[in-house]
Amino acid sequence: MSEKNLIISPSILSADFTRLGEQIAECEAAGADWIHVDVMDGHFVPNLTMGPFIVKACRQATSLPLDVHLMIENPETLLEAFSKAGATNLTVHVETCPDIPRTLKTIRDLGCHPGLTLSPDTPAESLSAGIPFADLVLVMTVHPGYSGQSFMESMVPKVAQVRKMLDEAQSTARLEVDGGITPGNIIQVREAGADTIVAAYAVFKHPDGIAAGIHSLRKVRPD
Repeated sequence: MSEKNLIISPSILSADFTRLGEQIAECEAAGADWIHVDVMDGHFVPNLTMGPFIVKACRQATSLPLDVHLMIENPETLLEAFSKAGATNLTVHVETCPDIPRTLKTIRDLGCHPGLTLSPDTPAESLSAGIPFADLVLVMTVHPGYSGQSFMESMVPKVAQVRKMLDEAQSTARLEVDGGITPGNIIQVREAGADTIVAAYAVFKHPDGIAAGIHSLRKVRPD
């Protein structure tokens, strides 16, 4: 397991957008570390979601870091727009970037932390060229595109593999997981080396509210 402090990044994909500012404030009050924004273009993934305007609205609602995951084709064309909107982290997919080092360098030059991710069917080795340039590596534990999917337990060994890759590269990048994370499985990904957790449904749809959802993830500890 990573020795870094656990970061919880609630994904607004499951938020009530009629009360988005209020719910982001609830996350912040409950001890969320980041706010996760899932950007989907209807091409790379089948769903269509948020653009720079939503990131700007989130920035106006909170001072927390905005963890922006770009599930889009040709992300280079929108990096500056998301940076100007207030993104803190900009994470791109290896599948959509022909020159990963260049894209990550561009993100850093724009003043954001560069992140790198891959879909479940993409081998972990595809991250190798980008690891030296990344501040964040995200392992998807569902197929990207929709909130509320079930956690893919088969991805746990991949999390451990990426943890080993980061350690061997002496990288200080955070290792993030996203997809179906609940109090029932968070310990698996943490023991595999993840130190940053994205949760949508488990936070925003918790029967006892947002704060209870965040606390339920935070309180789980390894033996």
